[in-house]
Parts: sequence; C-alpha cells; structure tokens
Amino acid sequence: MIDLMNINPGLWIILAGLVCALFPKTDATHYIRKLFLIAAPVFAGWLIFQMHSLEPEYIRGVLTFGGIELTTLRIDGLSLVWGYLFCLAGLINGIYGLHEKCRITDSSALIYTGAAVAGVLAGDMITLFVFWELTAISSVFLVWKGGEAAYAAGLRYLAIHVFSGVLLLAGAVMVAQSRGGDFTFDFIGLNTPGGWLMMIAMGIKCGFPLLHNWMQDAYPKASITGTVILASFTTKFAIYALARGFEGVDILIWVGAIMTCFPVFFAVVENDLRRVLAYSLNNQLGFMVAGIGIGGALAMNGVVGQVFVHVIFKGLLFMSIGAVMYRTGTAKASELGGLFRSMPFTAVLCLIGAGSIAAFPLLAAFVTKAMILAAALEEHLWVPFAMMLFASAGVMEHSGIKVPHFTFFAHDSGRRVKEAPWNMLVAMSLAGILCIVLAWPWGGYQLLYSMMPFPMEEAYKPYTWDHVVFQLQLLFAAIFAFTLLKRYGVYPAERRAEIIDSDWIYRRMGLSVALWSSAMWDRLNMQVSRLRKRTIGHVGQKLYQMFSPAGAMSEAAPSGLPAVLVAGTLFVTLIVIYVLGT
Repeated sequence: MIDLMNINPGLWIILAGLVCALFPKTDATHYIRKLFLIAAPVFAGWLIFQMHSLEPEYIRGVLTFGGIELTTLRIDGLSLVWGYLFCLAGLINGIYGLHEKCRITDSSALIYTGAAVAGVLAGDMITLFVFWELTAISSVFLVWKGGEAAYAAGLRYLAIHVFSGVLLLAGAVMVAQSRGGDFTFDFIGLNTPGGWLMMIAMGIKCGFPLLHNWMQDAYPKASITGTVILASFTTKFAIYALARGFEGVDILIWVGAIMTCFPVFFAVVENDLRRVLAYSLNNQLGFMVAGIGIGGALAMNGVVGQVFVHVIFKGLLFMSIGAVMYRTGTAKASELGGLFRSMPFTAVLCLIGAGSIAAFPLLAAFVTKAMILAAALEEHLWVPFAMMLFASAGVMEHSGIKVPHFTFFAHDSGRRVKEAPWNMLVAMSLAGILCIVLAWPWGGYQLLYSMMPFPMEEAYKPYTWDHVVFQLQLLFAAIFAFTLLKRYGVYPAERRAEIIDSDWIYRRMGLSVALWSSAMWDRLNMQVSRLRKRTIGHVGQKLYQMFSPAGAMSEAAPSGLPAVLVAGTLFVTLIVIYVLGT
C-alpha cells in the first residue's frame, strides 16, 4: 500500500504528465489529458494542505543514497506558500489551455509544474538539483511549440538552464564539503566558493543583470499557453531558492535594485508586447531579490507576498496578450489597437492586471510591494529605495499604461475579431478576482497575511492615508508624464524592430567571433594542408633518390656499406629484444 503522506506531492503531477505523454492522439484522450491537467495540481495542493495540517514542519521521505542523506519532502512556512502558489498556477494555466489539443504541451506543462512543486518542497540540495534540471528539460518543449522560429531560442534556453544546474550542483557539493558532508538545503551564504556558485546559478534562473536575456529571447517565441506557463514557475522557483539560501546577503540589495531599473528603458521602446512583459518580469523580480537582500520579517514577508500576487497578475497580463495573439496572430504594438471594441472582457481584465503590477490601491501589488519599500526605509537604504521608487513609476509606464493602451485603446488597427475563448476568459477572470480579493482593505489582504511565514511584532498596515496618497501621486505623475510625452510626440513610437541589450554578446559579437574564427580556421587548415603536401612530397622525393633502383643505396660500394648497414640494424634489434626480455 502506497503511503501518500510520504511522497512529495509534486511527483504525482509529474506522473500525470508522463501518463498524458503515453496517451494516443484521439478526441477521447484529449479530454482525459485536460482532466489530468486540472485535477493533478488540485490533488497535489490538497496533499500539501493535509501534510501541513498534521505538522507545522513536515519532514518525510528521508533516505540515504550513495552515502548522502536526502530529504525529499519538507513543508514549512516558506515552502508551504510556494507549494500552494504553484498548484494554484497549475490550475489556472490548465483552464487557460483547455482549447489546445497538443499532447506535448499538456504533458510538458504537467511535468514542469510538478518539478517546480517538488523542487520547492525539497529538503536537500541534491533533490533540489534534480528538479531544478527537470524544470529546464520539461519547459523547453513549451518554447519549441512556438514554431520553427523558436527552435534556436529553445536551444539557447536549454543550454543556459542546464549550465545553471551544473553550477548549482558544483556549488552544492562544495558547500556540503565545508559542512562535513551535510547537504541540507537551508541558509548558505557567501562564505564559501560553493555559495557564490549557487547564488550565480540561482541568479541565472531569476534573471540577474546581464544574465537575464533568456527571458526576452524565449518567452516571446514560445506558444501562447507556453509563455503563460513559463512565466509562472522558473523565475519564482529561483526566488524561493534565494530566499531559502541567501536571506540578508547585502549584495542582493544592489543586484535587486539594478534589476528593477534597467528593464524600464528597454520595455518603453520595445514593440513586441510579450517582450515588454518579459522585461517587466525582470523589473518585478528585482523587488523580490532586493527584499531578500534586506532580510528580516517585514522584507521577507513582502517578498513572499509579492511572489504570490506576481504569479497571478503577471499571469493575467500574459494571458490577456496571449488571448489577443490567439485572435489576431500578433503581439506587436505597431499592429494592434482599438481591440476594446471586439474584446471588451479581455480589455477589462488586462486593465486589472496592469493596475495590479503598477500597485494601484485596491489591487494586488499595492500591499506587498509597499512592505519591501518600507523595509528599505527602516534600514535607511536611501539609494536602493530611490531606485525602486523610480522603477515603480517606470513599470506604470510600460506595463501599466503601454501594454493595455497600444493593445486596446491606441490607434484603431481596423481588426475586428471574436472575444477570447470561454476557457481563457474563465482563467483570466479567476486571476483578476484574486488580484482584487488579495488587496481588499476589508479582510482581503489579511488573507494574504495569514500565509506569511515570518512572524512580525505587528502587522503592516498598507491602507494609511500617507501611503495611499503617496502612491496615487506617484502613479498619476507617471500617467501625466506618459500623456505629456505622447502629446508632444516624444514618447517612443512603436517600431517594427527587435531591441538588443546584453544578448548582443551572443547574438552579434558572439556570431561575429564565431564566423571570424571559422574563416581563420579554414585559412589555417588550408596552409597546413599545403605545407603537409609539400613536406610529404619533398621527403618522398629524397627517399626515392636514396632507395629507388637508381638510387644511392643500390650502387655498388667497394667498402661493403650496405652489408655494414644491415649488420648494424640486426645488432641493434637483438640488443633491444634482449633488454625487453630481461
């Protein structure tokens, strides 16, 4: 009899994905796959609830492998929130993709979701590594389902994430050696080289500056549902790992602050709205990273809350643009506009997502982002606070205004399409309702507080007059700036071009170096080949002159030179045989 309470709940989702992969492509199995897609995350979430209700810190699945003690299941205050969140995201994503009849997408989505759930519930670094790599391998199929143009992006995506896994494993081994062989996944810090390697590995996955472009490369290339699913798990899995292993590490404050700022400049000029959202993903991750660096109950609870609401409102934005792309075939701002006439429900839901990411009062991020900023002020981190404040205004510009404006309300593109399919509307509506409920001042945000893993002396009160007024001033200043820049034609127009930032290293410079190296190698190989031919020809000619019938060795020698040479050769051979024989 299988004891459900000893098995990592994420494994059941992975099993459901493997079963779906074996189903033949028929109409009947299509509905069974969709049932698995919705039921598996719900079942896993129920198991997590049952386990946590038995013990506040639930540790099971302890086994020894190769002399290493592994803890395959650990549910505590921190992992509990991520476990619930990933199951909820899996449910919403499953509903959003009900219209698709792709076995690969369904199977990959389930395995990817299960790996993320299992990873955040891992109690040791080896188990963490296994599911870390499984998320990369399973999710790349979602990129490749975007079509032929996505193949190269998928290969780059896979290479980058497998490399991050290699760094993670190397770092884990080094950290364990410094601990006397203990692979427990808890606070790591930067006191060892292994800690640095692990932080870099996590930084790749959550998009540290200069390590971030895999998002802008892969997310817009993935399939419509694939992009939504990708935005839910990979980066938040990495944020969990950082929160577990590097709380209070000062360098993360500055890394996070930079992450919040630099995407603003690229997102404002980007034409592909899915790339805009990918840049805003970098921006929001920066707040989380900075909060982890600040540390303490207020900042960490802000990080946990921000992660929770971010998956919901960012998923809502990706879903709304995905619905537009499903009906129009494009996500280019230059090719859209005026769609509120034919897709009014999608437009309203997109506005809720835009208001949430901008942290409008009564919407999701208003509560959680404020906790991180308040923690920065408490620690007198004036420069990071100012950088995050600028980024808050910036995200209002590109995701709060630009995305809905150019999609639904800008110049009329003349497109008249159907509203999004019913399942997309249901999924977006669920996310939209949660964006409102979790920020509602009369009991809503207390629900979010009830999940916070770190105790505070007193609960943070977001709905104070000074905070509400200050936030509205900031947001309306951003709206005014956008309106003014548009009025005078200063705001960057939508351009049919691809914006290059640090990916220039491999898209342009890397390609140029590769082409130059190839040309130099061809030239070198040609010269070596010519030299080889000349050398062989010269040596052959000399040998012919010496040993041919007309050569010097065939001439009669009164001194008996040939006989002497033969006798000498035999003598040397006998000496060698004698030495080797002894």
